[in-house]
Amino acid sequence: MPAERWPRWVLNFQGRHGSTALTVSAGALAGTAADGSTFAASLPFDGQYADLPDVDAFATAASAAVPADWGVLLVRKGGFAVARLSGTAVVDSKVGQRHVQGRTKAGGQSQQRFARRRDNQARSAYEAAAGHAARVLAGLAGPLVTGGDRAAVEEALADPALARLRVVGPWLAVPDPRRAVLDGAVLDACAIQVRVHNAP
Repeated sequence: MPAERWPRWVLNFQGRHGSTALTVSAGALAGTAADGSTFAASLPFDGQYADLPDVDAFATAASAAVPADWGVLLVRKGGFAVARLSGTAVVDSKVGQRHVQGRTKAGGQSQQRFARRRDNQARSAYEAAAGHAARVLAGLAGPLVTGGDRAAVEEALADPALARLRVVGPWLAVPDPRRAVLDGAVLDACAIQVRVHNAP
């Protein structure tokens, strides 16, 4: 949920579920409506909200939570995307695709040979992702938001050059990274995270 849309979202929630009482709990802004429905809204970048239980104050805090220097790293077998940002502006980025062979129906030694080739291709893709991430994110002062395939991201982050990076939420579930996917991931990383429970 983009911070600028947050006040309207809360109004719509109240319109559907009735008068809503706001509280601050465990670093999130929580709402409980007259019909028993609830929501919990969290700041981006694992931020902890500790201000007044107020819709506008929370939106302001969400906008202010976007760091001046942060990064995004998306990795899947089919490719990677890495970006360094100042606020919401991309300072540097790299998007790359790598061919990783699909599974084969062949059996026996052929299947094992294809599996080894596929593993080697995947490892090469992760190494490429780590190499470009090390360049783009060198000296990064702020947090890193990650997404794609968890095993692929962990493989890339195992590179010693990336050991000092501080990974924060949210986890971004994305398809094979392309430029449009990266742009969408940046917006998602900066968004308010909302969990809603509708009363039965």
